[in-house]
Amino acid sequence: MKNHGFLKLASAMTVMTLGGVGYAAHRRSRNPYYRGPVSDHFDGVRFFSPGQPPDKGLGDVARWQFGSGREAWPASVPSPFPQDTPPERVDGLRVVHIGHASLLIQVAGRNILIDPVYAKRASPVGFTGPKRANPPGIAFTALPPIDAVLITHNHYDHLDGPILARLWAEHAPTFVAPLGNDAILRTYDATIPVETRDWGGSVDLGGGITVHLVPANHWSARGVNDRRMALWCAFVLTTPQGLLYHVGDTGYGDGAIFREVRQRFGPPRLASLPIGAYEPRWFMQPQHMNPEEAVRVFREVGATQALGHHWGTFRLTNEGPGEPAEALGRALAEAALPAERFLALRPGQVWDSGADR
Repeated sequence: MKNHGFLKLASAMTVMTLGGVGYAAHRRSRNPYYRGPVSDHFDGVRFFSPGQPPDKGLGDVARWQFGSGREAWPASVPSPFPQDTPPERVDGLRVVHIGHASLLIQVAGRNILIDPVYAKRASPVGFTGPKRANPPGIAFTALPPIDAVLITHNHYDHLDGPILARLWAEHAPTFVAPLGNDAILRTYDATIPVETRDWGGSVDLGGGITVHLVPANHWSARGVNDRRMALWCAFVLTTPQGLLYHVGDTGYGDGAIFREVRQRFGPPRLASLPIGAYEPRWFMQPQHMNPEEAVRVFREVGATQALGHHWGTFRLTNEGPGEPAEALGRALAEAALPAERFLALRPGQVWDSGADR
């Protein structure tokens, strides 16, 4: 039991890095990823989301890890959808869920991967940490030619370094990430070029598609001493097929960042929103929305269609594997919204542009 408890705590610290371990001791340490001017969300060493609560400490991590309320997960949570074999190009809009927060977006003749993770564990090590409960919804060898890879932030369930290096070697896509993440990618392949931007920045992906980096209420870390030293973001894509809004991870906060997206860009045709990794709320609320909050975001941005991700592949938090989809159904019913307007995607599941007609 002691060893099991130690592994649980080590997993929380080194894999998810959800506590502020080492923060005070390294408050004045040099940022190894990024150097730049102080701003309203960068203090010269660390990034922050304005108005976000203080970091959790080691005591909070221990309280969560050794507390009650963790739902059991089976070793396998199979998807009812087979692995997809995408077409080489799509003129319209087609989205496939690879798993967790990984999506392939095919739009206007371009193929865009967001947060592609193919690792068996969302972890810096192979012997502990959240283990994949279902295979990727697209086999890596079945991917079409990839034109761009978008990275929202550096947590291991979103930034899979070895697979990004393989994508560069085999597809040579444009990589887009928030500030500081280029240094992390280059530890896996020093030749990877990365277009890094601050919140408010944008990158032209060609074919009439531009990706814009916008705020998210989250944080970053690859270990215990680099908390918030690389920026995180959400993405807005302006495309010939309409506006796409993708959030990798975020807390709801006061909702201002979502209302600002609508004010700046207009209502999205499609919003892909996280719906999992939200329990216990006392710990997760600042950084992870629950399904009820995701429905609130869906309504506030005015999206025509929403797709739910970040659930059912890696056991990161306390809720069971099926609870996010069930909670999403309840939240949609409470809001008097049709279930088909906001789908909880499973690996291999396809949504295409005919779905919202």
